[in-house]
Order: sequence, then C-alpha cells, then structure tokens
Amino acid sequence: MPPRENPTARQARLGAELRKLRERAGRTAREAAGMLGTDQGKISHIESGRIGVSEERIKKLATFYCCTDQALLEALCAIARERRGQFWWDEYRGMVAPDPLNVAELEYHSVGMRIVHMVAIPGLLQIPDYTRALFRAGVGELPGEEIETRTEFRMRRKVVLDRDDPPPFEAFIHEAALRMRFGGRQVVRRQLEYLMEESERPRITVHVIPFTNEDFFEAIQPVLYANGVVPQLDTLQIDTPIGGAFLDAEAELVAYRAFFARARKVSLDPNESRQLIHHIAREL
Repeated sequence: MPPRENPTARQARLGAELRKLRERAGRTAREAAGMLGTDQGKISHIESGRIGVSEERIKKLATFYCCTDQALLEALCAIARERRGQFWWDEYRGMVAPDPLNVAELEYHSVGMRIVHMVAIPGLLQIPDYTRALFRAGVGELPGEEIETRTEFRMRRKVVLDRDDPPPFEAFIHEAALRMRFGGRQVVRRQLEYLMEESERPRITVHVIPFTNEDFFEAIQPVLYANGVVPQLDTLQIDTPIGGAFLDAEAELVAYRAFFARARKVSLDPNESRQLIHHIAREL
C-alpha cells in the first residue's frame, strides 16, 4: 500500500507518539526497523502517519521501548483500529478542507474541551445564520453552495455535545465577540439567546472576559485545548489566518494549561456571564 499523501492529524499523532516512545528509550529508527524485520524508511513513514501500523506491531515496539503504560498503549491501539469511512466527517472528505475535518475528529475523541475566542462565538455554540455570516466575511468570496456545505458541517460538529455522556466543554469568550454584529442585529440577538440556552446545559460552561477586566490577557487567535483519553494525547489546536495548527509538545501543553488558568481568573463566573450576555442581547 503506498504512503498516504495527507494523513489526518490523528494518524500523524499516533506516529508521533510512537516516535516519542522510541526517542525516550534511546533507540534509533534503524534499531526499530531491525526488530520488526523491515526497513528504516517504513519506520519513518509510520512515525509520520503516512502508513498505518497494526496493534501487534505497536505492542512489539512498546516492549522494545520498555513502555509499560497500558492505558497509553490501549489508546494508541484504538487509533490504529480506526478506519476511513468509520465516522460521520468522512462523508465530507473532498467537500471540506482537511483542517475542519481534523478539528471534528479531535472534538469527537476528546474527553474534555476548553476554548478561548476573542472575536467570534465558538463554532460549537453558533447558530446557522451566524456561521454563514462568518463564512461570507472570510478571505475571498465563497460560492453560496460552499458556504452552505461549510455551515452544515459546522452544525454537525455539535453532535459531540449531544451525546448521552458529552465531554465537558468550557468556553471563554471575550465581550468583544458578543458585541460584534456579524450578520446584523437580528442574527446576533438570536445567537446570544442561543448561547444563553446552551450555557444552561450541564456539561457546557460559558465564561465572559469583560471589557472591565484590568489584567492583561493576550489571546489573538482562537485556542482549543482538547483532553485525550490519556494525558499524553492532550492536544492544542490554534486557528491561524493560513490554517489550523495542532500542537502536542509537553512544554506547549503545560504553557497553555497555565493560559487557561489565567483565562478563568480574568473571566466572570457562569451566572455573571449569562447576565452580561442577556444585557447585551437586550441592547440589540
């Protein structure tokens, strides 16, 4: 089977975790290849996510790397068992860019999410008309059909919050985002009313960072911290003007856990946040 041209973020993460285990064990790719009876190039492709790896080989590599973390190994084997076409977002391949597909995949497999948005309402808490307005205002003019496809896809991502046991979702939204009039006053009013309704759900917590906050808090791009089924699979996703970036280095994860602790410190509590959202909606 030829190497994948565009592995998903999750496929690449499986390979990256195997590389981390190898490097932590002080083993070379040549040594790993020799143990598996293959060539060094194949190890490189496995560690980049360009080819899959069986559960049997993951366990052999783990033994070779002296890894005894069974929870991590089971999580990696679970990724290896996944197949294209298994999940709902696979229906949109070729219709939606890879970044949104990877975000949907990340959300679906997370056991908890925290997000910071400074300019717009987070995607999982948007209404369709608000989403359409954002896509219309994006870089370059999109055809109406593509706007509808992107909007439909974003709405379907909400399935993660509608499961019987959804992951906790904590959103930190700057007051500026609440006052932006994307789509016009009527659309924004409905959006804020929907945001208040969603914030009442048991697993959804909304914090507003008010204009009156006197502490410096720098966050330019939207940031998502997704908890994996084991801590080693925690992932950061950051939106940039040229696409999303997925980060998993331990130093980055530690830094952004502190970042979200600061976000909580400068935010209103959930009740105060709902009151401010309600006040802004009434002004529209």
